[in-house]
Amino acid sequence: MGGLVVLMITAFVDMVGLLAVLPLLPYYAMRFGANGLTIGLLVSSFAVAQLAAAPMWGRVSDKYGRRPALLAGLAASAIAYVVFGYANSIWLLFLSRLVQGAGGGTVGVVQAYVADATKPENRAKALGWLSAATNLGVTIGPLIGAFTRGMGTAAPGLFAAGLCLANMAFAFRFLTESHKDRGSLTGLAPVTSRAAVTRVIAHSGEPASRLIWIYTIGMAAFAGMNAILALFLARRFGVDEHRIGFFFAYVGSLSVVTRALVLGKMVDWLGEAKLSRLGLALMTVSLVAMPLTRSIPAFALAVGLMPLGTAFTFPCVTGLLSQVIASHERGLYMGVQQTFGGMARVLAPIWAGFAWDHLGAPVPFWTGALLVGGAFFLGQGVESRAHKPETAAAAD
Repeated sequence: MGGLVVLMITAFVDMVGLLAVLPLLPYYAMRFGANGLTIGLLVSSFAVAQLAAAPMWGRVSDKYGRRPALLAGLAASAIAYVVFGYANSIWLLFLSRLVQGAGGGTVGVVQAYVADATKPENRAKALGWLSAATNLGVTIGPLIGAFTRGMGTAAPGLFAAGLCLANMAFAFRFLTESHKDRGSLTGLAPVTSRAAVTRVIAHSGEPASRLIWIYTIGMAAFAGMNAILALFLARRFGVDEHRIGFFFAYVGSLSVVTRALVLGKMVDWLGEAKLSRLGLALMTVSLVAMPLTRSIPAFALAVGLMPLGTAFTFPCVTGLLSQVIASHERGLYMGVQQTFGGMARVLAPIWAGFAWDHLGAPVPFWTGALLVGGAFFLGQGVESRAHKPETAAAAD
């Protein structure tokens, strides 16, 4: 069984477990008296832990290999789901999210695994297939969560934990190591996480830095929308916790179809850079339109542009990033991308929750649209650096 196929299966099962519990999180929090801001903080707490852990996991995977880092991340997720299942206070929900976020810091490792195993020109497509597998999990997970919720409040969390343990066993048996130049085998001095993060900030005009900023801005808009989506659906259309899973399944289905059947052809036609800008444009239109809808069909049309936009943006940006950094730093910089994405997932839900409570329902959506619209111009010129790896932390 090929390594990428095993990774896709592992990512799919992991996402089924995550989405079995994630749509229920706001409803569980509201049982403990949480308001919009508290829910925003709860959503962003995952990203706080992920932000801290991602570069560390990236360096671990560069030194010791991708496989052990991924197995450790799955173990952390299993623990988090058990805590979620038995949470009887808002603080235990926060603990669950923090532990899960620490394990979720391996997203960059997953992306580095794909980059290790594919040619540069095929990475966006491979990342698209991987994200198609995860989005299939997004489609199925909420339905399973809604079903298991009928068995008791702890059932979704315990189901997710059991699924995660089974996933660990599968990955341990079948997932092979992809990183052949780990540790001291390269003979190159390692770059610290701090130096890599600092370079992205201090040298924002470099191709790698610009790509990381595009990813960060797009993720901020997406995370802010997700943080208040359940609240918006409940207020505008009366959607409760028993029906929210169908909306996630709808969006997930569109993501799967786009990434599995459309993305590859679009990459061949437009190339990664142009396609990423098209994705940003679609995200902008979706965010502007959603709060203007007054019927579920209209909302379905508006929100349906979002999975197209994210499918065209994130795999292409990550694929381009893997091409402009050196292979011995790939895990680190994929982790740094997740750190900046984590910052977005920390700050955007907090802002979205505050804006929802005090400024009005449309504001979180429209601020996201403004950010994404601005990010459209950051990708100009990146095409010329694709397929020319560089050491992003090289001396000036």
